[in-house]
Amino acid sequence: MTDTPGIPADLTWIRAASEDPDDPGPWIEVAFGPDDFVYLRETGDPLNIVTTTRTKWDAFVKGVMAGEFDHFAELDGEAAVADQVCRPAGARTRL
Repeated sequence: MTDTPGIPADLTWIRAASEDPDDPGPWIEVAFGPDDFVYLRETGDPLNIVTTTRTKWDAFVKGVMAGEFDHFAELDGEAAVADQVCRPAGARTRL
């Protein structure tokens, strides 16, 4: 339920949560609304809602499943490499 103007009040939010019951979050929640709109919010700030279309959401999910965003993730204890996206090609990281 939300009191945010322009957002349907009767959305059913689905939480994308870790399987670890001790992991405190915050979590991302997704709701599928009328007219093929998809709503996203963070549990830590539930009134800040992002809206997209079902077509764009489906393309995003396919990209995640295909590994297109893996470079943003922390894998095997290594730091995420998302900052490399912002560096010019050929730039080196100082150690």
